Amino acid sequence: MAILKVARMGHPILRQKARPVSSEEFGSDDLMGLIEDMMETMEEYGGIGLAAPQVHESLQLAIIGFDGDNNRYPDMGDQELLVLCNPVITVLDEEKQGYWEGCLSVPGLRGKVYRPRKIRVDFQDPEGKSKHIEPEGFLATVFQHELDHLAGVLYIDRVEQGPGKTELVFQEEYDRYHVPDEDDEVGEMTD
Repeated sequence: MAILKVARMGHPILRQKARPVSSEEFGSDDLMGLIEDMMETMEEYGGIGLAAPQVHESLQLAIIGFDGDNNRYPDMGDQELLVLCNPVITVLDEEKQGYWEGCLSVPGLRGKVYRPRKIRVDFQDPEGKSKHIEPEGFLATVFQHELDHLAGVLYIDRVEQGPGKTELVFQEEYDRYHVPDEDDEVGEMTD
């Protein structure tokens, strides 16, 4: 296993549409090795998700997982590690919810992004078996953020203009001025 280098904003791979995982790749040593390396990389950087393009692999592959002991997401409970190949999102609830998002590929910045509240994700596991999940709330945002990477989209592309301002800030200013309090419905996430 290895910790992989994370592509940062400006690298062309982050703006490319990733290619699908082929039937020949499912269950292969190369795919399983990449998944293990991505898991180790995500853990090293303290992320809760990671997409293959973020580690310089143009492949429709993402991992998402975190536990309730995570200091950044203390009220979220556990999300067992999921490996998603060739995912497809269907919006189940158009109502938008906003979270301050961050990204390992866009270090030092946070942006408020509004995304659909509930989605369905159809995907294949690393062996090629079809599965689905219907995340909602914060977890739906995490999935949408990670799967955007597979289409060459970064969260900063989805930051909306607030009343007279752009909701994009440096991490230090976010920590100082924008950390939600207990009564704030808008949370935060970092992949």
